[in-house]
Amino acid sequence: MAPKTPRGIVRALIAPALALGATVGPASAPAHAAVWNSCDQWGNTTLDGYTLYNNIWGSGAGSQCVWANSGTSWGVWADHPNTGGIKSYPNSKKVINKPVSSLSSLTSTYRVTVPSAGAYNTSYDIWDTDYDYEIMLWVNHNGAVGPLGTSQGTVSLGGHTWNVYKGNNGANEVFSFLRTSDSTSGTVDILPVLKWIKDTKGWMGNETIGDVQFGYEITSSAGGLDFRTDSLTVSGG
Repeated sequence: MAPKTPRGIVRALIAPALALGATVGPASAPAHAAVWNSCDQWGNTTLDGYTLYNNIWGSGAGSQCVWANSGTSWGVWADHPNTGGIKSYPNSKKVINKPVSSLSSLTSTYRVTVPSAGAYNTSYDIWDTDYDYEIMLWVNHNGAVGPLGTSQGTVSLGGHTWNVYKGNNGANEVFSFLRTSDSTSGTVDILPVLKWIKDTKGWMGNETIGDVQFGYEITSSAGGLDFRTDSLTVSGG
C-alpha cells in the first residue's frame, strides 16, 4: 500500500487542490435522482448530520463523481487507471468527539453494492481528533490492494473476525482490521475494537475519537465503475 501521509490529512480536513498540484477535470455522473452530486476533486456537502466527500487525493487519478440521496444513501462513479497507488477515498463522515473511555456505545450498519472488477477496499476510517491514530476496518476488498504494516494475528471483535495489521505512515499510527471474509452488509460494534487497541494492546491512550468515515479506497477502476452505499448508520456516544 502507498504511504498514507497525504491521504490521512486530506480525508480528515478538506485540503486545497494545491496538495496534489492539479485538479481533476469533470466527468459525466451516472443517472441518479440525487439531491446532491459533484465531480469536483474536493467536492463535499453535509446531509442529515453526515459530511460527504468526493476526495480524489492520490496522484495519477482519473475522473470521479459522487452523488447522494442523503448522508447515508450515496454512491460514486470512478474511472481511475489500472496503476498502483490509492487514487481516492470517497466517503461519508459522522463526527463523534468523545474519548474512548467516555463512549457508552459506537456502532454502525452498512449495506453496499460494489463491482467485481477494479482494485479497492470498502472500509471504515476512524480518526482521533489529533490525527495521531488511524483505525481502518475493511469489510471487503478486491484486486491488488493490501494494508500498511505487519501482521498482528487474528481477533474476533465487534461481531466480526479480523486479520490485524499495525504500521506507521510517517505521520500517524495505522491499525488495519481486515474482515477474514468479504461482506456487503452487516453491523459493526466499533467500541470493542477501540477498547481492544487501547486496553488490551496498549497501542494508544484514551484518545478522543473524532471522525468515523465510511467509504471506498479506490486504487483502480478503469473504464468506470459504480460503488453504491445503499444504507449506512453510525450511532453512539
